[in-house]
Amino acid sequence: MKVTIDPKLKTKCPRTALGCVTAQVEAGASPDALLEEMKARESEIQKLTFPRSVLASPQVEATRMAYKALGKDPSRYRGSAEALLRRVVAGKGLPQINAVVDVINLVSVESRLPIGLYDLARVTGEIVFRAGRAGETYKGIGKYDLNLEGMPVFADTVGPHGSATSDSERTMVTAATKEVLAVIVSFGGSENLERWRQRLGALLQQYAAGADVLTKVVT
Repeated sequence: MKVTIDPKLKTKCPRTALGCVTAQVEAGASPDALLEEMKARESEIQKLTFPRSVLASPQVEATRMAYKALGKDPSRYRGSAEALLRRVVAGKGLPQINAVVDVINLVSVESRLPIGLYDLARVTGEIVFRAGRAGETYKGIGKYDLNLEGMPVFADTVGPHGSATSDSERTMVTAATKEVLAVIVSFGGSENLERWRQRLGALLQQYAAGADVLTKVVT
């Protein structure tokens, strides 16, 4: 799967880098060990002297600055990592969906970076990471139609199917999913993407029967 960054987005957000992971998976229920890891990360944050300090991490701030640069209000449209962190800080915990989605959410909280997740059988052609255009929308997973104008989105030849805020129902992972693409979004450079790509790949192998795991960085 070829993933590229649109030059126009790169001009406004020059440090943008993507960590891509593809794998064969089984999207069954999360095993207890994965749920325990999720609870452990939640507990670590909640036990901080100031739990809300995670919302001011450099990764979250870089995402917010990127949204502003693209013309999107980061207070109204939050990066998915920030949204997950806010859930944890509020004591709501991480959602439990399936082993693949739960792995992605766990790594997103650990890295403080948004991660897009796509069923490759539902993706058409190559993917470009670009700013959403006027009039572009899609139905977010468990959400209303999202106004994508000015939002950093992933688009295949059909159109936008994911973003750093919320992915679409069109390419969402279900129990029938066999192969996925996960994309870690960093607006602050590629320095730590290798660590998180390896972490993501290892967790998919451990908890979601991950096989044929391939990773790469796109800058």
